[in-house]
Amino acid sequence: MFKKILIANRGEIALRIIRTCKEMGIKTVAVYSTADKDSLHVKFADEAVCIGKPQSSESYLNIPHLMAAAEITNADAIHPGYGFLAENARFAEICGEHGIKFIGPTPEMIRKMGDKMTAKETMIAAGVPVIPGSEGLLKDVAEAKMLAAKMGYPVIMKATAGGGGKGMRVVWEEAELENAYNMAKNEARAAFNNDGIYMEKFVEEPRHIEIQVAGDQYGKVCHLSERDCSIQRRHQKLVEESPSPFMTPELREKMGAAAIAAASAINYESVGTIEFLVDKHRNFYFMEMNTRIQVEHCVTEEVINFDLIKEQIKIAAGIPISGKNYTPQMHAIECRINAEDPYNDFRPSPGRITTLHIPGGHGVRVDSHIYAGYVIPPFYDSMVAKIIAVAQTREEAINTMERALSEFVIEGVKTTIPFHQQLMKNEDFRKGNFTTKFIESFQMQ
Repeated sequence: MFKKILIANRGEIALRIIRTCKEMGIKTVAVYSTADKDSLHVKFADEAVCIGKPQSSESYLNIPHLMAAAEITNADAIHPGYGFLAENARFAEICGEHGIKFIGPTPEMIRKMGDKMTAKETMIAAGVPVIPGSEGLLKDVAEAKMLAAKMGYPVIMKATAGGGGKGMRVVWEEAELENAYNMAKNEARAAFNNDGIYMEKFVEEPRHIEIQVAGDQYGKVCHLSERDCSIQRRHQKLVEESPSPFMTPELREKMGAAAIAAASAINYESVGTIEFLVDKHRNFYFMEMNTRIQVEHCVTEEVINFDLIKEQIKIAAGIPISGKNYTPQMHAIECRINAEDPYNDFRPSPGRITTLHIPGGHGVRVDSHIYAGYVIPPFYDSMVAKIIAVAQTREEAINTMERALSEFVIEGVKTTIPFHQQLMKNEDFRKGNFTTKFIESFQMQ
């Protein structure tokens, strides 16, 4: 087992990893930018190293600074968390070159799943259902028009290096196609320095359902059931839950088997997530694989009573997994609390938290790095907390979440707490009648 792990991240996920390391008897090293010097992950780690200025490029994305911090503290492993360098194959490679274990999959696995067209080709070879679309990157507008006519509208353009909804355009008719093609390419070039675009049939009224997987260094893979992430805004998840209200035992078995086939196709090692789009007829299609721990991993932890960070560390240390597939035993819902104003188009609201009261009680978990007096910096993602409600049934979990949200007080900045309170009261949400387009018609009262 590792003696000391450097956490190459910040905020709530850094704190989450520190907690599991402490329970495992592993020393921790926090890294921080000058904007994060007062963050809780810095206070609770055994050691802390400042790695640069507030801008991510000068701190959390600065590989030489991170490696120097690992060297001077004698860390024998690095946990990347999520975001930043968590899916950067070159970073994983550099860790290996320095004799430091990257807690995650190998660089080759990250590369195979990081490029969406390569990932799609791998899934087709593994027999995993994929959305009909172009066989490679689009050469030009003429090819795009020909393919769209063949598949039938609507279609969607996607950046091969994409993420977070960047470089994506839905096209409903041929007259819109050329403009959408050019906009997607330009946006992809600006966001990822890669303007490669491919096209897929656009799945209408979809659910976004993902399967958590774990694979060890000995070829064994299992799944840990599903999460429904359909409540999202501009392709950013807002609420996640397990089990999915749309799921049936037969669908879970099929999607679980497909996720295992997907992970096995690249001999996947570590925890990861296979993301699927599921249409209204319960046909499912591979979307992408996230080769890291996810923000919403807590939902799975609560419904199967399992520490995914601990499993990730054990796999990296060469410990075999049980190989058991899991079914949710409880119902859990997670609300992401962002420092944003839901009454003003979710505009970011950084600043000082003047008053804070964290909810508690039976069935409530809050993962957060904030405290009264903490200043939310404007340089990073706006998420400041995750609140997870757990109960025997979905209705009870929603009721617990409503109660917990009513106790959650964050003053000094605007947050998405009012949005979540209204969502929990929404009849369609409570009945499980929603798709990825749900928030587009949701009105704040």
